[in-house]
Amino acid sequence: MKPAGLKNKDNYSNDPAEALEQLMDSYGTIVLRTAFFYMGDRHLAEDISQEVFLRAYRNWPSFRGESTVKTWLTTITVNVCRDKMGVRMFTEQPTDPSRVDHGRTISVEEEALRRMEKSEVLQHVLRLPLPYQEALYLYYYMDFSTSEIAKMTSSPEGTVRNRLYRAREALAREMKKGEETSSDRLGS
Repeated sequence: MKPAGLKNKDNYSNDPAEALEQLMDSYGTIVLRTAFFYMGDRHLAEDISQEVFLRAYRNWPSFRGESTVKTWLTTITVNVCRDKMGVRMFTEQPTDPSRVDHGRTISVEEEALRRMEKSEVLQHVLRLPLPYQEALYLYYYMDFSTSEIAKMTSSPEGTVRNRLYRAREALAREMKKGEETSSDRLGS
């Protein structure tokens, strides 16, 4: 049984143009936030979102519905982001996807303030290696199962579970280190 809110292909029109409109309404924000998480740039995320929905439109007739539509679109998004990032994927830090501001231009000052306001946990997550960040994001933020993440990332499910386990351990160490650093500053 699938969790509430996850739709399969049968809930959408067979006509690719109509399905595209429904997909954009239902999953546009999820695709944009995921692209923003990977790219860290709103404009790149918007470009990637357009490319994702273009690919979804082109491939709608061949989508067999073996996964939920959300999983399928997220897989496309992850793959497009990885293609765009290439080698940079392992050197640049993703940005908190909840920081995407829809519908208005953000000034440089606002963006700088927003980046400084990132949640403490996210700051620790962003210090982890990218495969750990990706596993935590897809599992906890996007609520995908380990088997869905494995399909999306073309990794064995055991690797995904291992990354989650190691990411949790590394995150705990990072947060403990951060607490020790803050108490050292307060104590001195």
